[in-house]
Amino acid sequence: MKNNMASKAIKFLEAHESETSSRFTEEATWRKENASWLRWSRQLAVILIGYMQDNGLKRADLALRLGVTPQYVSKLLSGTENLSIKSIANIEDRLGISCLIMANA
Repeated sequence: MKNNMASKAIKFLEAHESETSSRFTEEATWRKENASWLRWSRQLAVILIGYMQDNGLKRADLALRLGVTPQYVSKLLSGTENLSIKSIANIEDRLGISCLIMANA
């Protein structure tokens, strides 16, 4: 019975196999190579989410305050945007907050 179920499962998986190969390995390698700035970006995202919650803001509201598009705010909140120090300083100035992130966090 178990062999028959396993065989059916394998056939099902083979029938539904994607025609394009997985990019998991490439993406994992990219995440590893970019781990340092991704960590900073995620921490900034957490700060921005906290700011939004504290001020009852939606993405569009934050976009207005920052002078950017809601799509760009989505990128910021994804924690995967590689920002310059100048960009972070601009966020601080426009929101009146500190984005100082602890290096050990």
